[in-house]
Amino acid sequence: VQLQASGGGLVQDGGSLRLSCAASRSIRSTQYMAWYRQAPGKQRELVAGITSGGATNYADSVKDRFTISIDNAQITVYLQMNSLKPDDAAVYYCRWRTASYDYWGQGTLVTVSS
Repeated sequence: VQLQASGGGLVQDGGSLRLSCAASRSIRSTQYMAWYRQAPGKQRELVAGITSGGATNYADSVKDRFTISIDNAQITVYLQMNSLKPDDAAVYYCRWRTASYDYWGQGTLVTVSS
């Protein structure tokens, strides 16, 4: 299984982006999907996660600005990012966890200009 992340780019302070993470095929026994980010010189951190049942969790720094969702086929997970700030600039990675495996996508770069 491969995960393809896309949607990153350059946006102005206060702007919006929508990230997508598409699995190459339906993944059985999916438990949890998430977006992480890593800024230069910092550790990778959890941004938002969603269970196969739809329960979500968010980092405090993005609550009320970011929304994670999945499509009905549970093949693509999205991250809608609104009111972006320079501190949100990072490489964003998607993660897909099942009962047996832990998949990571390649990163997509988000740059926020002030």
